[in-house]
Amino acid sequence: MFLSDFRKEFYEVIVTQALFQCDHVQYTLVPVSGWQELETAFLEHKDQFQYFVLINCGANVDLLEILQPEEDTFFFICDTHRPINVVNVYNETQIKLLIKQDDDLEIPAYDDIFRDEEEDEDDSGNESDGSEPSGKRKRFEEDIMERTMKRRQRREWEARRREILFDYEQYEYHGTSSAMVMFDLAWIMSKDLNDMLWWAIVGLTDQWVQDKITQMKYVTDIGTLQRHVSRHNHRNEDEENSLSIDCMRIAFEYDLRLALYQHWSLFESLCNTCYTSASLKLWSVQGQKRLQEFFADMGLPLKQVKQKFNSMDISLKENLQEMIEESASKFGMKNLRVQTFSIHFGFKNKFLASDIVYATASLMENIEKDEPGTDNFIKALDSLSRSNLDKLHQGLELAKKQLRAIQQTVASCICTNLVISQGPFLYCYLMEGTPDVKLFSKPVSLCLLSKYLLKSFVCSTKNKRCKLLPLIVAAPMDVEQGTVIMVGIPPETESSDKKNFFGRAFEKAAESTNSRTLHNHFDMSIIELKMEDRSKFLDALISLLS
Repeated sequence: MFLSDFRKEFYEVIVTQALFQCDHVQYTLVPVSGWQELETAFLEHKDQFQYFVLINCGANVDLLEILQPEEDTFFFICDTHRPINVVNVYNETQIKLLIKQDDDLEIPAYDDIFRDEEEDEDDSGNESDGSEPSGKRKRFEEDIMERTMKRRQRREWEARRREILFDYEQYEYHGTSSAMVMFDLAWIMSKDLNDMLWWAIVGLTDQWVQDKITQMKYVTDIGTLQRHVSRHNHRNEDEENSLSIDCMRIAFEYDLRLALYQHWSLFESLCNTCYTSASLKLWSVQGQKRLQEFFADMGLPLKQVKQKFNSMDISLKENLQEMIEESASKFGMKNLRVQTFSIHFGFKNKFLASDIVYATASLMENIEKDEPGTDNFIKALDSLSRSNLDKLHQGLELAKKQLRAIQQTVASCICTNLVISQGPFLYCYLMEGTPDVKLFSKPVSLCLLSKYLLKSFVCSTKNKRCKLLPLIVAAPMDVEQGTVIMVGIPPETESSDKKNFFGRAFEKAAESTNSRTLHNHFDMSIIELKMEDRSKFLDALISLLS
């Protein structure tokens, strides 16, 4: 079983593991961070296994072309990346796609992109040297006309095919969370458990935190999961009073859109949450004044909001959410509460789904210890088990450091005007020596920084045109090799469909300038680039998108 460890949405992996364990199926788990590792892992295991399950990787490329497997090798692909490669869609033998039936894939019709080999055979072998008797000349001319017509039709078909494929492949986006797909599979097989449901919830929440899906898609999927939560966590009054201390209970709720606030102080959470920080413009002196006014409007003393949330007076916490929501609307923050789920382990431990997302992401990209990515992946995977709450708490502490680093970097970029307009897009480069720059050599952290930076820039700028532009952020990746990592994200607008065109644009710009790039990530909008090729690459990108 191969799986992407680049994206932190690996909650479907543990669902898959649980399914295999139910049926006592032996398997090997191999985390891979990019196409190169996937190819290497396949070469190492192809002689031992006939069936391969690919999770969050493999759907958006011609997998058979890349891996060159034997004819008796089969792939089951559960991947959220879209669009799905058309060869994978129409392969009826070796590729099996695990997709929800109600997902709108917008796949082109088979006849529009594939032709039978017989239709492509050239009739040139039937051509004559023109020495036939005059009685046959008319028939020969008719054959020439027919062949000419067929060639013209073929050219038109090929032109139409290129146009259809361009329209289909030009934007990258994300479908239903793979964790939800695997949970649906477990449910259909009558093997779904409450633990599996929680992992599916966290998988969906990860997509929302990473801003990979629209708000409408998130709300729709929340509704689907809410029905399962009611089914798995329904108890009558007698059972409610006799809960075990080791029990697990999932609950739907409207909660505050504040990162880790129940495990942090309210003050720190407000300062380091993207939505509140950008809305209040906390990188400025005026923004800090607005924050003080916000607390004053709620009637919350600074002494209370600066201590751990669990230590706040119970009388203040009773109606805290309603107080914050009422005051937030006065300060232009009308969406401070969001539909989500929480989990209770016994009587003491309560976590929101977003808490788990931040914790596992920080464990995945932990830079405090120089350990292999596979080790970090296993630690993050272990933190999802309720028997390893110490690892989860470790992840929460790392997540706080990550969020602080992101907000400090955003404030620095805004205050020093590092975000500049390049015409068709905004651009920001983090110089070597920038605090925490090593953290942003990791793809998930860099993507999170990019989302926070764009939202903050949109809130700070008065230029209406710049508010509608996408953003490219680059950061040093390997100083010794002279490489940078670059990510492009779509514009920050309420009506955004979250579709990203930078993947194809990066490919075209690299091809036209012979820039030394590495398109190794499963998300095509993330690339690695040689430092000295950065200028010509950006010039080509500006020309291409103008």
